[in-house]
Parts: sequence; C-alpha cells; structure tokens
Amino acid sequence: MSKNPLKLIFAGTPEFSALHLKAIINSEHSLLAVYTQPDRPAGRGKKLRASPVKALAQDAKLPVFQPPSLKDPETVESLAGLGADAMIVVAYGLILPQAVLDTPPLGCLNVHASLLPRWRGAAPIQRAIAAGDAATGVTIMQMDAGLDTGDMLATASCPIRPQTTAATLHDELAALGAHLLLDVLADLPAHQARACRQDDALATYASKISKSEAQIDWRLPATELAQRVRAFNPYPVCFSELSGERVRIWSAQPTGSATLKEPPGTILRADREGILVACGGGQLNILHLQLPGGKPVNAADMLNARSALFAQGTSFETPMAAPA
Repeated sequence: MSKNPLKLIFAGTPEFSALHLKAIINSEHSLLAVYTQPDRPAGRGKKLRASPVKALAQDAKLPVFQPPSLKDPETVESLAGLGADAMIVVAYGLILPQAVLDTPPLGCLNVHASLLPRWRGAAPIQRAIAAGDAATGVTIMQMDAGLDTGDMLATASCPIRPQTTAATLHDELAALGAHLLLDVLADLPAHQARACRQDDALATYASKISKSEAQIDWRLPATELAQRVRAFNPYPVCFSELSGERVRIWSAQPTGSATLKEPPGTILRADREGILVACGGGQLNILHLQLPGGKPVNAADMLNARSALFAQGTSFETPMAAPA
C-alpha cells in the first residue's frame, strides 16, 4: 500500500502501456485523465482504430485526451488544470515539452524497457535481443528534456534466454514494469530522494526498427542471424528471397561455427528437423517459416507441401549491400 495515494495523469499508446495503465487502475491511486495518441487508420479497410490505452481507459470510464501534440499552450493549460501530483508516461510516442515536465509537483515519470543507460530510444526490446545481450529489464526514470536521459528511480532485470523473442520479452517486461511502477509510486518522494544519475558514457541508442533490416544477409554468422530472427518476431519478421518467393522466417537456431565451402545462403539439408542453410559462420536451421499468402508453419509441414522449393543446393538470395 502507498503511504499517500497519488493523483495521476497517465500517457501511453500501445499494449505495453495499457498493461501499466491497468495496474494503476487496480491500485489505490486516483487517475484524473489518460492521454494517448490520436486514432490511426489500421487494417485492410484503413478504418480509424483506438489505441489499446484508449480502449482500456474508456472501459474504465476515465477521461481520455488525444492531442496531436503537447506543445500547444491550451493543451498545456488544460493538463495543468487537472491538478495531478505526477504524470506517468509509458511508450506515449509524443515529446513532452518542458512546460509539461514542470507541471506536476512530483514531475513526470517514465517506464522504459531497458536497463538504462543501455538502449535509450524507440526499440530497446528488439535491440537488446539482436545484440545478443544476456539480460535486460525496466527502468523507472524521472523525465527530463533529453531522450531517456533522466535520473533513475528504480530498475528491475530479467534474463534474455536462447528462445526469447521480442513478443515474449515484451510481455515479460510489461509485467515487470507494472509491478516496479507500483513499488515506486508507493513512496515516490523516497525514491526521488535517492535517484541515480545515468552514466552517459555507457549509453547506447535503440533506433526505430525498419523493415529493410529484417532481410537476411547470409554472409553474417548464424548466431547473429538467429538473434535477429528472435528480435524481429513478431515484427517486422526476418525474410529472404528464394527462387522468386519471399520466405519469412519466424524461428531458427544456429548450429556450428565453421565457415563451409558452400556459398552463404545455400540449403545444405531439408527434412523434418528443419531447413539448414550455410551462413558466413556456422549454419542456420530454419524451424518455422511462411510463404506469401500462407500461414507460418513448421519445416516438416512446409516440406510436405513445397519440398522442391527447398531442395538441397538451392540458394537463398544475398543482399547486394555488405553485411553491417
């Protein structure tokens, strides 16, 4: 239980944010308002769709605000008029100007999905997996005007396992972050009194994921490619061209470490155990994959339907650009 229940504003947009909002809704703290990004076109019909945060807030009958920006003076004045003690920001997607940061007496707190200062920026979950980090976590931070540069109020860590994907790590960190956030809110002034500054010399940047990054470059080591496959599951999903068809790779395992005489991208074996492909170092065994118009299936089911496509000696295309 909190020593002093707080009056809060919550700002967030995706499902990761919604899980934190739900934790606050179920706590003793008072939610005065919820801010989320404007509805966006989604799906084949491109109809406007509410964010997960908006949907949850409406179900809880909370006031919802969706300004396109927080820089407008009237928006700042409206937010200040709510009289909140603090503002909680989780993957909101809009920049908070200094006027907003200065508004609540206890400031603005951010839940970030990494162990800061490592992986500041937009895609910390994917970057941690792709880099082969052994662990990551969440940080509760006192926001300042920089990009994820504020003083740290609390952290909690979790391992990145060999089977961890961006999807599974997202859920694990959301649960971890929600629990840690409530711990901090239980005695916020005490956490602020012992806040820890970040060491900027240790900072790394988690840039936004682009679809082009998901194209497999078979000249890279198999271990690195397997990390990318896990990092880009469920989005944007790694892919490679094979005989004119785009093959999406949902899960794969690295094997061996030696460089073979076969060119990178060559299919070495295809059976119920997987589709084994030569890489710049070692081999990548593709376990689950997808063809255009189809659903993701395991290697055995794919070979039952399209064995000729994955015949031994056939080669996946390698991008023209040199490996990063």
